[in-house]
Amino acid sequence: MKLNTILHVFVPKDPHFFPLLKDTAVILDRAATLLVKLFSSPHSLWKSLCMDIKSEEVKGDRSTGLIFKELNRTFITPFDREDISTLADEMDDVIDAVNRSAQKVLLYSPEALPETTVLLTEIIKLGSVEILGAVDKLSNFKKYHNHVRAHTREIKRLEEKADVIYEEGISRLFKEETSPMELIKLKEIIQELEKSANRINNVGKTLKTIVVKYA
Repeated sequence: MKLNTILHVFVPKDPHFFPLLKDTAVILDRAATLLVKLFSSPHSLWKSLCMDIKSEEVKGDRSTGLIFKELNRTFITPFDREDISTLADEMDDVIDAVNRSAQKVLLYSPEALPETTVLLTEIIKLGSVEILGAVDKLSNFKKYHNHVRAHTREIKRLEEKADVIYEEGISRLFKEETSPMELIKLKEIIQELEKSANRINNVGKTLKTIVVKYA
């Protein structure tokens, strides 16, 4: 039996990681909720909603920092350090991508936001709910590992749906948008939203890795 395995059996594992990871997942979900609202709101509300999303991004950085601080001071962790580190990093990446999507709306100030953007924000929100559901079950992983697995499958399905929406949306944009400037603006925003959906899928992959290792 490897030393690390022996230590995991006989040494108590620090439980602080679970609420910290959940805090980050909650922040991600709040940011995604605000993103949906942003893409469904009039121009007059864009600035305040972007500021709210930026505030969540700052909270996400703080939460991720606390996780790494715990990793540095904790001897035995509930999962491999690398898996905890990757999960925290990738959730933070999603929050950052959501914030970039919002800030591009504020920066470019397009005349209107097409349906494609609204649909992608809804996919991002649904993905954030799946992440939160999975992370919430990590503290009782042995009992709920099948639930975590189900969340990862749904995240993958949502990512595939986002790909279809993205491709159809970009195609429609080039066919229907007559203003070159608006086309450039909207293409940038749609691409940033698609990146956010991909970042969510990366979180799903890490959760799937945890399932494979520990279920």
